[in-house]
Amino acid sequence: MSAPRTSPRDPDPRPDGPAADLLRRRIAAELEHGRRRSEGLTVEALDEADLVGQHSPLMSPLVWDLAHVGNYEEQWLLRAAAGQQALRPDIDVLYDAFENPRADRVHLPLLTPREALEYNARVRARVLDTLDRAVFDPADPLVGAGFVYHMVIQHEHQHDETMLATHQLRRGTPVLDDPPPPAAPPPDGPGEVLVEGGPFTMGTSADPWSYDNERPAHTVHVPAFRIATACVTNAAHLEFMADGGYDDPRWWSAAGWEWRTRSGKRAPAFWHRDGDRWLRRRFGRVEPVPPDEPVQHVCFHEAEAHARWAGRRLPTEAEWEKAARHDPATGTVRRHPWGDADPGPHHANLGQRLLRPAPAGAFPGGTAPSGAHQMLGDVWEWTADDFTAYPGFRAFPYREYSEVFFGDGYKVLRGGSWATHPTAARATFRNWDLPIRRQIFSGFRLARDAEAR
Repeated sequence: MSAPRTSPRDPDPRPDGPAADLLRRRIAAELEHGRRRSEGLTVEALDEADLVGQHSPLMSPLVWDLAHVGNYEEQWLLRAAAGQQALRPDIDVLYDAFENPRADRVHLPLLTPREALEYNARVRARVLDTLDRAVFDPADPLVGAGFVYHMVIQHEHQHDETMLATHQLRRGTPVLDDPPPPAAPPPDGPGEVLVEGGPFTMGTSADPWSYDNERPAHTVHVPAFRIATACVTNAAHLEFMADGGYDDPRWWSAAGWEWRTRSGKRAPAFWHRDGDRWLRRRFGRVEPVPPDEPVQHVCFHEAEAHARWAGRRLPTEAEWEKAARHDPATGTVRRHPWGDADPGPHHANLGQRLLRPAPAGAFPGGTAPSGAHQMLGDVWEWTADDFTAYPGFRAFPYREYSEVFFGDGYKVLRGGSWATHPTAARATFRNWDLPIRRQIFSGFRLARDAEAR
C-alpha cells in the first residue's frame, strides 16, 4: 500500500497535528522506498568486485554512490535539520562530489559494501528517531513543509538513476529485472500541436518538493509555436542516419561537428550494426533496435543536428514547460501534464517500472492540455537553452546544487526518464548536463515557430 500523500499545493502543515503526522508518515515511507531501490541496484544485484570497480571513467564505483547517499542524509537530516553531532565526519571528504571527480573515486579509501550498509543503517535509524520529533515550522525554510526531507529523498533517487547509467555501462550478464513494455497502438492524431502565444507562469514558488533552480515562479511571454506530440523515435532517427545525417556538416553546429568528427560517432550510444540491421546493448542484453520507442542515449549535438535535418529545432525550455503544464482553458498551470495528482502507472513511464522507454502513444492518460504526449518519463528531453538562473533566483540550501553550474556550457533537459522516480518528476523540474553526454537516458522532441513551414 502506498503511503498517504499530502498535496504539494497544500499550505505548510502546522508544527504539530494531523497534517504533520501525515507528512512524517510519507517521509518515512519515501525514505524507505529510496533505500530499497539503492540496495536493489547495488548489494542485491552485484558482487563486491562489480561494486568496487569502475565501469567507466564517466561514473563512480557503485559503492561510492551507496555510501554517498547515506553521508548526504547524515549531513542534512541529522546535522543540519536535527542539530546532532556527526557520526562519521572522517568520511565527509571521501563522499564530497566536488572534491573528488568521478574518475578518481575508485582510488579513494572508500567504505566496503558491508561498511556502507552498516553506516547507512545507523544514519537511517537516527533519522527516523528524530523524524518522530521533527517540528515542521513554516518559519523555518529548511524544515518547514518538509523541504530538507524532500531534498534528501529526491537526492537518493537521483543517484539511483545515476547508478542505472552505471549499470548500462557495465559489461557482463544481465542482473536487473526487465519487464516487457506495454502494448501501444500507433499514435493517433496530429504529429504536432499549436501552442498559442502569450504569457504563462514558469517555475514555482510554492511546491515544497522543488529545488532552488525551479524558483521563483515568474511570468514568461512565449510567442506561438508548434511542438511534436511525441519524442523522436528510433525509426525517425534511423531515417536521419540513412540519409547521411551524421556525415553532413550542414546539420551540425560548429561545436557539434567538432564533437562528431573528433568522436567518430555515427549512431546513438550502445548501438551497433549487424549486416542490414541495427542492434543495441541494454543492461547486458543485445536486441534489435525497436522502431517505435523514443530514441535514447543521444547527446545535445545529435538532437540539434537531427532537428535541423528535419526542418525543425529543439524547443526552448520555456516552450517545453508551457506545452507540458499550461492550461489555456483556465490560464493556470499544472504540477504535471495531466493535473496535480501524483503520477500513477497510467500517466507516465517513471520509477524504473521498465528498463527502457515505452512506445510512443503508450500513456494517453498523461496527455498535456496542449495535446502533447509523454512529456514526463521515457527519456529526458534536450532543450535549446543553457542552464541559467531564473529572475530572482536565490541559492538554497547550498550553492553547489545549482548555482555553480550556471552559464558554464550546460544544456537543460526536461521531463524525466523511465529511470526517474516520481518524486523528482514534475513539469517544473530542471535537469542539466554537458552537450556531449550520452550515457544519460536522453532523447528529444521537435518544435518550430508557428509561422514556419
